[in-house]
Amino acid sequence: MGILHEALHAVPVHPNGPFDHSFYMKILQLCIARNAFTCGRQVHGHIIASGFPSNVHLRTKLLVFYAKCMELESARKVFGEMRERSVVSWSAMVSGCCQNGHFEDALTTFVEMRREGVKANQFTYGSVLRACASIRCFNVGVQVQGCVEKGRLVGNLFVQSALIDFHSKCGKMEDADRLFERMTDRDIVSWNTMIGGYAVHGLLANSFQLFCLMMREGMAPDRFTLGSVLQACAAGGTLLQVSQVHKFIVEWGFLYYKDLTGSLIDAYAKCGSVQTAHHLYRSMAEKDLVSYTALVNAYAREGKYGNDFLDILKELVCMQLEVDDIALCSILHICADIASLILGQQIHVLVLKRLASKDVAIGNALVDMYGKCGKIKDATRAFVEMQVKNVISWTSLIAAYGRHGFGNEAVALYRQMESKGLKPNDVTFLSLLFACSHSGLTSEGWNCFTSMISKYSIIPRAEHFSCLVDLSARSGQLEEASTNGAIHESPFSHRQLISGACNLKGRYEYSSILSLEWLLCQKPPKHCVCIKPVLQFIRFEGQISGKNIEIGMICLDWKFRTYAKLPTPQRMKWPQNLILNFSARSIAAQHVKAVLARFFRQTQGLEAEPAT
Repeated sequence: MGILHEALHAVPVHPNGPFDHSFYMKILQLCIARNAFTCGRQVHGHIIASGFPSNVHLRTKLLVFYAKCMELESARKVFGEMRERSVVSWSAMVSGCCQNGHFEDALTTFVEMRREGVKANQFTYGSVLRACASIRCFNVGVQVQGCVEKGRLVGNLFVQSALIDFHSKCGKMEDADRLFERMTDRDIVSWNTMIGGYAVHGLLANSFQLFCLMMREGMAPDRFTLGSVLQACAAGGTLLQVSQVHKFIVEWGFLYYKDLTGSLIDAYAKCGSVQTAHHLYRSMAEKDLVSYTALVNAYAREGKYGNDFLDILKELVCMQLEVDDIALCSILHICADIASLILGQQIHVLVLKRLASKDVAIGNALVDMYGKCGKIKDATRAFVEMQVKNVISWTSLIAAYGRHGFGNEAVALYRQMESKGLKPNDVTFLSLLFACSHSGLTSEGWNCFTSMISKYSIIPRAEHFSCLVDLSARSGQLEEASTNGAIHESPFSHRQLISGACNLKGRYEYSSILSLEWLLCQKPPKHCVCIKPVLQFIRFEGQISGKNIEIGMICLDWKFRTYAKLPTPQRMKWPQNLILNFSARSIAAQHVKAVLARFFRQTQGLEAEPAT
């Protein structure tokens, strides 16, 4: 900055000094390199005030300066005032639009350039193809490719790499591969574009194979190559592949790039070696947010929240890391999973200190964290303080109410959500059914279930039916639930669902009947699935009657597991003897006995009832 200030100091001293175009262009280039917007504006003001006759080169440099400083409107104004425009001017304007995210304007400028009869250069094509790839405008990009192939830049390395990148980002990897194979000369950018394209699309084998081919051909990879390969490994690679890439990184001296270390941590973690990822993080001389977030997410995926993990979370409070909302949101979700209220509150303080405004995701994470930690008032306060709420916000608080027995509050919040015009999703209704089940709100729960299907056309999942069965079980209406049309006609086994609820409530006899009835509909490989509730009932029946039926229980267990393997003569004999040995005193036990008899008749074709 010292050279820049010296140059700017010389301008007002000699307002009419012997300055030429190259002097101003060098100062503007310094402003671009230092991102010194204020200084560049002063230079522009001096040019206008002194009446210096600027030419096309100087105006183009001013255009580039404003575009680089994200002042696209000022760049457009300079471009519009230009009486003479070169291909460099047009290319600078197209590139400026791309850099500022105005991709449609970049395409419009390119069309105007073609109408003016100006022939594009390699940088123009590179920017236009980038714009097409960014907005997935494949048809226009193909037309640009046609212009390239008809012109003098068909073999230009820069343009060929831009074409490969365009096809790759548009999901046309076969076309990108065809262009790559057609290239007579390849540079590191070409290789990186193809390897990165395969990595983005999850084609690990292709990415790793091309990486090996690149090295066999004597092309030395750079850190972008290795980053793309690690991205591919993280998406579906093996620990051996990650270790090999790690070895290359160490041998070629790339380990000191923090972005590569972060990618290594992420790749090791996703391949199941969290300890290696943790060791890499500890060995970093200067830790950054990317590496920190990668390691935190690794522990979160593993679900292992030991002392090492908690120490890493505490580092966030102690270290002066410039965390973003994504990292804080992830950590809040982890605090919710481990129900760590103290740590969650510390992260909440960081949110208030470091983020100017909370977005929806942060607000949702706070509601979820306080709800899972049992602080319903704090969860409600976090919900109320949210300026913008989505369906996840409402569902998180409904789930928090239901989890802690505030069923009426959950239903009231659901009604309020409906009055706001928000459409609930299947998770919202699952949280509602759970809340109604744990608060004894049977009728409200059934009303919500009916509304989910009839009003919002949401297809229930197995979890919804399980909540319905649990709702009936807790209200003592198991028998009614077994004959209910909604449960009975569900695509899931209503007998299994109700049987599970019976076991939870100690209703082993009813569970056994349902399990055996379900067993009649199944093929032999599934017979042993229902053996547990049957054995529970036999043990329960034996306790009531005082008879020793352990022999019959063991026989039943063994016979069900080996029934499909027995020869036909043995299969014809053992069922009747088994049922004869089964001591049945209660009405439910007699029902079980009859169900067993039907099962054996259907599986063996027996006509006669077994003797009682």
